Amino acid sequence: MNLQTPISELTRVGKTTAKRLSYLGVKNARDLLYYFPFRYEDYSRVVKISDLKEGEMVTVKGQIELIANKRSFRRRTNVTEALVSDQSGSLRVVWFGQPFIVNILKPGDEVLLSGKVKSDILGAQLVSPTYEKFDTRHSATHTARLVPIYPVTAGLTQKQIRFLVSQVIELSKVIPEWLPEKILEDENLIPLSAALHSLHFPVDQTDLKQSAGRLKFDELFLLQLKAELSRINKSRLVAPALEFKEMEIKAFVKKLPFALTNTQRISAWEILQDLSRPSPMNRLLSGDVGSGKTVVAAMAMYNAALNNHQAALMAPTEILARQHFDSLCRLLTGSGVSVGLFTRSQKMANTQEGQIILTKKSILEKIDSGHLDIIIGTHALLTEKVNFSAKGGSASGGKNLGLVIVDEQHRFGVEQRKVIKTKGEAVHFLSMTATPIPRSLALMLYGDLEVSVINELPAGRKKILTRLVEPAKRDKAYAFIHEQVKNGRQVFVVCPLIEEKKKENGEDEFVPINYPFSSSVEKKSVMTEYQKLSDNIFPDLRISYLHGKMPSADKSKVMSDFKAGVFDILVSTSVVEVGVDIPNASVMMIEGADRFGLAQLHQFRGRVGRSVHQSYCFLFTDSFSSRVKERLSFFEKASDGFKLAEKDLELRGPGEVYGTAQSGLANLRLAKMTDFEIIKKAREAAREIAPNLEKFSTIVKKVKEWETAVHLE
Repeated sequence: MNLQTPISELTRVGKTTAKRLSYLGVKNARDLLYYFPFRYEDYSRVVKISDLKEGEMVTVKGQIELIANKRSFRRRTNVTEALVSDQSGSLRVVWFGQPFIVNILKPGDEVLLSGKVKSDILGAQLVSPTYEKFDTRHSATHTARLVPIYPVTAGLTQKQIRFLVSQVIELSKVIPEWLPEKILEDENLIPLSAALHSLHFPVDQTDLKQSAGRLKFDELFLLQLKAELSRINKSRLVAPALEFKEMEIKAFVKKLPFALTNTQRISAWEILQDLSRPSPMNRLLSGDVGSGKTVVAAMAMYNAALNNHQAALMAPTEILARQHFDSLCRLLTGSGVSVGLFTRSQKMANTQEGQIILTKKSILEKIDSGHLDIIIGTHALLTEKVNFSAKGGSASGGKNLGLVIVDEQHRFGVEQRKVIKTKGEAVHFLSMTATPIPRSLALMLYGDLEVSVINELPAGRKKILTRLVEPAKRDKAYAFIHEQVKNGRQVFVVCPLIEEKKKENGEDEFVPINYPFSSSVEKKSVMTEYQKLSDNIFPDLRISYLHGKMPSADKSKVMSDFKAGVFDILVSTSVVEVGVDIPNASVMMIEGADRFGLAQLHQFRGRVGRSVHQSYCFLFTDSFSSRVKERLSFFEKASDGFKLAEKDLELRGPGEVYGTAQSGLANLRLAKMTDFEIIKKAREAAREIAPNLEKFSTIVKKVKEWETAVHLE
């Protein structure tokens, strides 16, 4: 056996099991070594039966005296009962729905049983404990130790995974070390082979901590090294130095119908200073919902246009792209700057002559010739036919693409962000996100990015009152919403719209069973909710719906009609999560609130409270889970997006919070973004290594291997 041995060649792995393991990314022996547990059950304490105490997690070593199956008519299932004894006493053991155990365990067998002690009038008992026969030749796999718990899918068990790992664990000795001796010594890291072995078979908590620390460092070091190499490479590029047009920018700010917040001013200054340098800007602008990132971006694009360079802004949806277009047209009125809109269904331009609708051919010509200063678009900007004048503009004095802005950057894959950058040559790049990221954390995570943070809301904004509505109080919430509408306000209703996908053979699509917030409650859909509200709850109100499968033109019409007050309530999916601005909307009602993360709920909540009207957010859930209630109660009380993002990070991880499924952050198997100390050490080590990377052949090889599996800029 070697590291490349297919999983199908291991003992007790048939075609079905191999297929299920492939769902988990386990295809060979090496994959299995790197398939890490997500928690451990501490069964390391072996206790005499006479010393058992209720509530303890223990392991008992004893002999099977009696074992048999019986039918429980109350539970309507098979019950396996056993009597186990050691020199100190006897213990009752019960398993439910596992009649096959009587074929495995026989009277006279020496066994190890691990689980939580329960007691009744007859004394101590173990209910559905983990079990295995005692074997002096081998160490325990499922009991009497820190027992690893792995992510599994339907049809696989923990025992199966642990048994398979036990077959390949000796291969950890042949995993080559790739970190230099100096880093191992400086950071007090154990060898890689020892770390891999101990993660699956830890001796104790100290051993586990050391192994996890080493493997976390590996993951974060590679991420930080890649970021550092990216930063070094970008520093060598030459970008257009866009002079800060101070007089014009001050005049722009003076004309605004509101005063900029302090952090808006600071962020704008940081960006404008970056633009004035001859090296490409690579900056992240992070701001809470409604904090005013758009006006800061507008200042940057206006400054680019004043320097005779084009600017492009890419948004994830047509709705948001159109909103940006309308906002910029309004903000730049009388400036002489032309703005274009290019989406799949809309092609428009706003020039000194006014707003005009264009054909696809005509807007492409205007972009290519440089006659449009600012271009707003969606993924449509990525098509080969879109050529900014940097790619061979006409002889009529076309402009070079100098600035690219990506809004809600987590909605775009890395490759997509890379394509838009290549539309120009060494362009300045600004990412925007409304997922609040604390500056200290962002600086650690994004080693190749500068970070600007807007953490203030505009003056005069009222706090949105948030309430978790119990099922018994739905009617009161509906009555309040009805009253709001009668007072002239409008309402958003958001649904998860989770569909059960089926494969062609009729089997359920693979879903990890350990998803942290899964529940058995009814999954709310837009159309079901729309029908219920229209027919039963608010038959006298005007209601419409919106979801991602609708044609673009229909979605745009629905949003424009809602904004114009044509209807009172909009039932929608998360398509309204970003950028939708309806000042008259005062109520956000979220169905199935337990299905969303805190950061996403905060995004929804930010769709209201954008005017002088007091606004409200109602959270509806049919889940009775204490964990769900605790999480939603936290959201109910917290309004700071940065604190919510940190909490969401703690609960759900980076893939959910920052939408990084396409990046290296999702490939962090062990490390978390809350491992601040390890991140810091990994970053320092990466900065030492990066300038002389060619001297470290093992690291170069590791980076190349990693890049084949992880897609990063």
